[in-house]
Amino acid sequence: MEQVINFTPTFQLQEHIFLAPLFAIIFFIVFKTYFMSSSPPIYLVDYSCFKPPNFWRLPFSSFLEHSRIVHSLDQQSVDFMTKVLVSSGQSQSTCIPPPLHYIPPRSTHEDAIKEAQIVLFTVFEDLLSKTQLSPRNIDIIIVNCSGFCPSPSLSAIIVNRYSMRDNIKSFNISGMGCSASALAVDMAKNLLKVHKNSNAVILSTEILSNGWYAGKDRSMMVLNCLFRSGGAAILITNKTSAKRISKYRLLYAKRTQGAFDDIAYNSAIREEDSEGIIGVTLKKDVLHVARELLRSNFQVLGSSILPMEEKIRYGFSVIRRKFLDKSIELYVPNFRKVIQHYCLPTSGKSVITEIGKKMKLKEEEIEAALMTLHRFGNQSSSSLWYELAYMEGKEMVKQGERVLQLGMGSGPKCTSLVWECIRPIVNEAHKGPWADSIHNYPVN
Repeated sequence: MEQVINFTPTFQLQEHIFLAPLFAIIFFIVFKTYFMSSSPPIYLVDYSCFKPPNFWRLPFSSFLEHSRIVHSLDQQSVDFMTKVLVSSGQSQSTCIPPPLHYIPPRSTHEDAIKEAQIVLFTVFEDLLSKTQLSPRNIDIIIVNCSGFCPSPSLSAIIVNRYSMRDNIKSFNISGMGCSASALAVDMAKNLLKVHKNSNAVILSTEILSNGWYAGKDRSMMVLNCLFRSGGAAILITNKTSAKRISKYRLLYAKRTQGAFDDIAYNSAIREEDSEGIIGVTLKKDVLHVARELLRSNFQVLGSSILPMEEKIRYGFSVIRRKFLDKSIELYVPNFRKVIQHYCLPTSGKSVITEIGKKMKLKEEEIEAALMTLHRFGNQSSSSLWYELAYMEGKEMVKQGERVLQLGMGSGPKCTSLVWECIRPIVNEAHKGPWADSIHNYPVN
């Protein structure tokens, strides 16, 4: 009997010895999952947009006269360009850099470098002034410019100019089109997951001095009519101390691309025309490609952000189309239930209205895109920040509301960003690129 009584404590002791490492393993897994691997919030502290000087302005009459003189265009080509300009949704106040005002235009490497320095240095210094940030406190620098890729790179030019640290993470993105700024934010987000307690600055622009098409191919003339000067500098961070001064918190960043498809890949491509002059060709199916790209991106974004009711309705429409009637249009989810404000691609008035129609947006929800296009033209990837500046100038964005920035570019590729406003944003009308014109908007 005595042996039996002594056995029980011994057995319990062995059981505890066995359970101790098991509990330790469970604790480690829970701690690693919920504490060590959780990504810190990504904050948008502030941003700056480049406002071209007034002498950069290019009225339609000057543009058409220069085109006629420089390119020796026939009347049909001039009429074509006039139609593109008038229907694009631009005003007479859009701008191009000084080298393109010359007859003939100057498109040298030196001119492109000077343009890049004017745009990037101006917005970068304005951002530093706004945020009271020293260049030495920047941990990551990303510069995106699609058509101009000098050596040393644009990011190296910035690092050199402002004597940044020797261990700064420097990146230069080229050839990524109008989606590059949103794409750079996604890239910075992923870098900030790895590099804790860090600041990342993104510089977005499109240098026009070296990208002017000097030929007579109409499919290549379109970008001359649409692309205008612009640039933006954006500060994002994962520092928790920055929350109180930041404007937005990044909720979602979703990227899709269609380069695997030959038709999509070739829909907008830089190439030589029949006379050996380089330009960007826009194919007739570029709008169809854009629609498909938008649809695929919204599928990915919708799966993360839409309420269950919208997901079910979309799922049923897919099933009906696949098994019952292929002519049935797919249900377009109502993103307005979860997103209040929209920064859309400024590729043209018809493109903006078409996207708004597909997304079931109201007139006031595409206002920022239309007014940015009207005042500044298509500024490629940086347009998204002029749209956000317009919303802030009009005090449209309230604390707790969400903003979608949609970047679409050649490749083709699409990046969608969803931001949440985390503090009141007021008294911005007198600041930034809209300071002298926002009182004139909206216009019809």
